[in-house]
Amino acid sequence: MPGSDERGRLVSSLACLQRDLARALIPDQEPPFVNSTLTMQQLRLVVNLALDGPASSHELAAKLRVAMGTLTGIVDRLVAQGLVERREDPNDRRIRRVALTEEGQAEVDRMLDAGATQFRRVLERVDTDTLRQFEEVMHALIDAAKQLRGE
Repeated sequence: MPGSDERGRLVSSLACLQRDLARALIPDQEPPFVNSTLTMQQLRLVVNLALDGPASSHELAAKLRVAMGTLTGIVDRLVAQGLVERREDPNDRRIRRVALTEEGQAEVDRMLDAGATQFRRVLERVDTDTLRQFEEVMHALIDAAKQLRGE
């Protein structure tokens, strides 16, 4: 297929450039998740809840690929930290759903906002025409990411 070599080269180059940008930003300020006291599993659970909203223990165990007993321990520790809570499912009282608390949502927002602040500082140094082009590219990337997440 003509152009497939160029397409593959571009995909590889852009992936490397994205990594290089992330590396260039890291020394500027440590991302909040680096200083977080959350374990990787706890962080994964909190991010899943932030992205998808409240979920049952079975749904979370499947997403995190952990046993129910392991998930219970993860949730218990997050409850103790005030980051998540267990709620009754409004459609089925037998099911308990895990949801972020306001404090948990604030923690996720701090993590996301820190990266956005750094990225904004970089963007402010780029000319307007490039920003317009980049805006189009970002919309295309978001659409592609949503498609991939839906698969």
